[in-house]
Amino acid sequence: LNCLKSHMRSWPSLELVREFVAQNNAAQIKHVIQILSQEFALSQHPHSRKGGLIGLAACSIALGKDSGLYLKELIEPVLTCFNDADSRLRYYACEALYNIVKVARGSVLPHFNVLFDGLSKLAADPDPNVKSGSELLDRLLKDIVTESNKFDLVGFIPLLRERIYSNNQYARQFIISWILVLESVPDINLLDYLPEILDGLFQILGDNSKEIRKMCEVALGEFLKEIKKTPSSVKFAEMANILVIHCQASDDLIQLTAMCWMREFIQLAGRVMLPYSSGILTAVLPCLSYDDRKKSIKEVANVCNQSLMKLVIPEDDETDEGKQSLSLQTEPKEESLSQQEVTSSGESLFILAFTDRVPVTLNLDGIVQVLDCHLHDSATGMMTRIAVLKWLYHLYIKTPRKSPATSADSPWCIVIAHLCAVCASYQVILKDLEVLAEIASSPAGQTEDQGPCDGSDMRSELHIPVKASQLSSSGMKGMECSPSTPTMNCYFYKFMINLLKRFSSERKLLETRGAFIIRQLCLLLNAENIFHSMADILLREEDLKFASTMVHTLNTILLTSSELFQLRNQLKDLKTPESRNLFCCLYRSWCHNPVTTVSLCFLTQNYKHAYDLIQKFGDLEVTVDFLTEVDKLVQLIECPIFTYLRLQLLDVKNNPYLIKALYGLLMLLPQSSAFQLLSHRLQCVPNPELLQTTDSTKTTLGFKKATATNIDYLELLQHFERVQNKHLEVRHQRAGRGEPPDRRVVL
Repeated sequence: LNCLKSHMRSWPSLELVREFVAQNNAAQIKHVIQILSQEFALSQHPHSRKGGLIGLAACSIALGKDSGLYLKELIEPVLTCFNDADSRLRYYACEALYNIVKVARGSVLPHFNVLFDGLSKLAADPDPNVKSGSELLDRLLKDIVTESNKFDLVGFIPLLRERIYSNNQYARQFIISWILVLESVPDINLLDYLPEILDGLFQILGDNSKEIRKMCEVALGEFLKEIKKTPSSVKFAEMANILVIHCQASDDLIQLTAMCWMREFIQLAGRVMLPYSSGILTAVLPCLSYDDRKKSIKEVANVCNQSLMKLVIPEDDETDEGKQSLSLQTEPKEESLSQQEVTSSGESLFILAFTDRVPVTLNLDGIVQVLDCHLHDSATGMMTRIAVLKWLYHLYIKTPRKSPATSADSPWCIVIAHLCAVCASYQVILKDLEVLAEIASSPAGQTEDQGPCDGSDMRSELHIPVKASQLSSSGMKGMECSPSTPTMNCYFYKFMINLLKRFSSERKLLETRGAFIIRQLCLLLNAENIFHSMADILLREEDLKFASTMVHTLNTILLTSSELFQLRNQLKDLKTPESRNLFCCLYRSWCHNPVTTVSLCFLTQNYKHAYDLIQKFGDLEVTVDFLTEVDKLVQLIECPIFTYLRLQLLDVKNNPYLIKALYGLLMLLPQSSAFQLLSHRLQCVPNPELLQTTDSTKTTLGFKKATATNIDYLELLQHFERVQNKHLEVRHQRAGRGEPPDRRVVL
C-alpha cells in the first residue's frame, strides 16, 4: 500500500492490477480499487482525489475486458466527484469515467441510469472544460447504446420521465439529444413509452432557445411519422388528454404542434378519441375565432373540429344498453387506405383488428356541457359560436333521443337565450334558428313510447266556431296543424312558448330582430305551424299590450314577407277546412289589435265581417297609435299584395261590403295623406249608385257561400268585443297606477 501511495503519480496501480489479473486474484483487485476509492478519490484533499481518479482509470485500463466485473466499484467514486466544488476535479472525473467506459464498452449498460444521471448534471455545468469533457463522454455512451441490443429501455424510462421536466437549457438539450438517438435505433421501440414523455417534450418545445425548440420539434416530428407508419402500436387514448392540455397553450408553436397531433390522432384513431370529445372541444373551439395572426392554428383546429364531428354517428343514439358500446369505425380514410394496401398483410388488417377490441361510448352530457359554456361566455368569438351551434345541430340530427332537449338548462333553451344577444351577427342567428328548427322537428319528440314533453299540457285545443247543426268530425281534426303540413314534435310548442317569452321580456330583440327570426323559422319549419302555434299561445297571453304588439308584428310579416306567399294564398280563398281552421285561430289572437283584425279579413276576403268590425271601431278608444295603424293599412292596400282586392273594386255588385269597409276606414282617418290616397282610390270605383244594397243581396260566388256556412262570424265578432273590452280595462288600470297612458287623440 505504501508503495502504491508513493508511486501513484507514475501509475504503479496499472502494473499492480495487471499482476493480480494474471494471478486471477479478484480479492486483491477489489482491495486495490477500494483503496483508490476510499483513500484517494473520496479524500478530503484535492490532489489525493485527483490521483484517485487517475488510479481508477488506470485500473480499468489494466483490467481490460474484465473491467465489467468491477464496474460498480470503479464508477461510483468517479460519479461522486461529478459533484465536486472544484471544476478541475469535475473535469478529471469526467476524463476518468471516459476511460472506464471506453474500456468496458457494452458492459456499462447495466449501469446506464447512474451514468445518464451523472451526465445530465454535467451537461449543465458552468465550466466550459467540464462541459466539453462531458460531451465527449456523452458521444461515447451514445455510440455504445446505438451499437448494442441489450439496452434496458424499461428501466431507463422512469429516469427519462423525471429528467425531462428539467428547466435548465443545457439539460433539456441533453435530454432531447438522447431521445433522438434512442428513436433512431431500430431495436429500441421508444414509441411504446411515448405517453410517459410526451408532456415533457411539449414543455421543452416552449424553451427560449431556438436551437432547443428546433431539436424538440424534430423529435416530435419523428414520433409523429412513426405513429402514422405503425398506428396499431400507438396508445392514442393515453396521450389524448396530454394533447388537450397543450392545444390550449399560450405558446403558438406548442399549440400548433399539439393541434397537428390532435388532427392526426382523430383521423388515425377514429372513435377511440370519442370519449375525449369534451376536452378536445374545449381546446379546439376557441381556436376557430383566431385572426390571421394565428391562421395556421385556426385551420388545423377547424379540421380537428370537422373530423371529430364526423365520429358521431346515428348508432350513438341507441338506447339499448347492449348497443351503447360501439366499436371503432372500420373505414379508414382514403389516404391511409392507399398506404395500407402497400404494407404487409398483417399491417393492412390493423384497423379491423383494432376496432374489434376497443369499445367506445359517446359522452353526450360532457359535450353538451362544453357547448353550453361557450354559448354562455360573452368572450366567445363569432366563428366559435357558429361551430357550437353546428355541433348542437349535428347532435340533434345524429342523436335526437339522447339529446337532453327537455331539461330546463337544455341546449335549445340556451340557444333561445343566445338569440337575445343583440351583438350577435345574423350569421350566428341563422345557425341558432337551424338548431332550434332541428330540435322542433326532431324524431325524439315523436317517439311512440315517449311520454309527453313538458309544456304539452299547456296547449288547449283550437276549435272553429261553427253552428251546432253543421258540426262534423271531419271538420275538427288537424287542430294542431293541417294534415298536409309536417308534424312538429312536442318540443316545438314548448319552443314557441319560450320564444314568445323572450320577445316579451326582451322588447329590443322583438323590435330589431323579431321579424327576421320569425321569417327564418317559417323557412326552416312550416309557416302554418309557426303562425298557428303563436296565435294559440297569444290567445292566453296575460300581457295584453305585448299581445297587441306581437300580433301587429306577425300580421306585418304575414302580409309583406315573400316567405309567406304560400300561406297567404292558403288564407286568401279559405277553400279548405284547414285554411278556415287557421283563419279562426289567427282571428282570435288578431283581436288583440283591431286594425290587424281588419287586415286579416281583407286578406281572407271576408269583407262583410271587415265592415262589421269597422262599425265597432266607433266604440273603441281612438288613439294616435290606432290611427297610425289605420294609416299603415291604407298604405298597405296600395301594395302588390292586395292587387286582387283593388281589382275586386271593379265588381261593385258582388263586393259592396269591400267598398263600405274602405269607406269606413276613410271616415276614421283625419284629413291626412292616407285619407287623400284612399279617397282617390275610391273615386275610381265605377257606378257609385250601385253602392246601395240590402242584406239580402245574393253573391254569385260559391266560395263565399261555403265560408259563410262554415264559420260563425257572429261568434267571432263577439269574441272581438270581449278582447277589446279587456284591453280597455287594462289601459284604465295602468292609468290608475300612474303608468304612461297610450297616446290619445283629443277631439
